[in-house]
Amino acid sequence: MSATDRHLSAAHAEVKAEIARTDTKTALLLAFVGAVLAGAWTLARDLPLNRPAVVAGGAGLALLVGAAGLLLQSVRPNLSGRHGFPLWATLTAEEISTAVSSDLVADIAGLSQLAVAKFTSLRRAVDLIRAGGALLILATLLTAGGAAWGR
Repeated sequence: MSATDRHLSAAHAEVKAEIARTDTKTALLLAFVGAVLAGAWTLARDLPLNRPAVVAGGAGLALLVGAAGLLLQSVRPNLSGRHGFPLWATLTAEEISTAVSSDLVADIAGLSQLAVAKFTSLRRAVDLIRAGGALLILATLLTAGGAAWGR
């Protein structure tokens, strides 16, 4: 194996590893967002909320739902067949060998574009989670402040 082939193989493995790390982070964030949504809904149901708290909390929940949508989009399977399983499923063993040996550079480029799209969705989702969390904290403070004013 030449040095170029080793470098291409290393680049291919690195891109695939980055995609796997992104998918792992996405799964953890989806679980977190789900837990926050469930917890916020449970608390909001049982508390006497004032109007500003309802507005802030509702906006926070909407942002968290939007973040969940972005996270789900990030891990949505790509069945276009450009690379990966769908493509391999349509080829014979000989065609797979030829495609892998001659198309590694194109596969690296395609996987890199996929990784960038996943990173972008993940980054936007994290921004929405942060904003939604801040609004939920504001709603909590408004609720606590309203309760304090009511005493």
